Amino acid sequence: MANSDPDTYTEPQPGDLIEIFRPAYQHWALYLGDGYIVNITPVDESQAATMSSVKSVFTRKAVVRMQLLKDVVGGDTFRVNNKYDSSHMPLPVSEIVERAQLLIGQEVSYDLLGSNCEHFVTLLRYGEGVSEQATRAIGAISLVTAAASAFSMLGFISTRNRNRPF
Repeated sequence: MANSDPDTYTEPQPGDLIEIFRPAYQHWALYLGDGYIVNITPVDESQAATMSSVKSVFTRKAVVRMQLLKDVVGGDTFRVNNKYDSSHMPLPVSEIVERAQLLIGQEVSYDLLGSNCEHFVTLLRYGEGVSEQATRAIGAISLVTAAASAFSMLGFISTRNRNRPF
């Protein structure tokens, strides 16, 4: 288990958001203390599984699990990242941890854009689900959709012009 930058390492404290750097995305967890985190994993995967599989992108349900941070991080890197603290007031630590513990073992909805692992942990920390990853993804999807529509319209206009009698 490695932190992404040993020079700026911050020891996780209960209630902290943990950002885990996977090869294609970031997985998020909430630090409970004593080396344990709470995070969401696909329903049909083992206790040791994390949202690191491709399957996690397509699942609609997840399970809240308490796991050792080192087991979830594996060979990847992580950092404490309470990046929304400047715009959202964190709940009291005891409330964050209690809310998380009440959910352990529960099945929750999962949606990459509307209810992902980052939404889950920010909901616990701030009382509001926030996900910069989802916002970026929605923006990218919107851009691709707009570009496809524009190209489609250009093709339609071009076809109409070709079909006009002179």
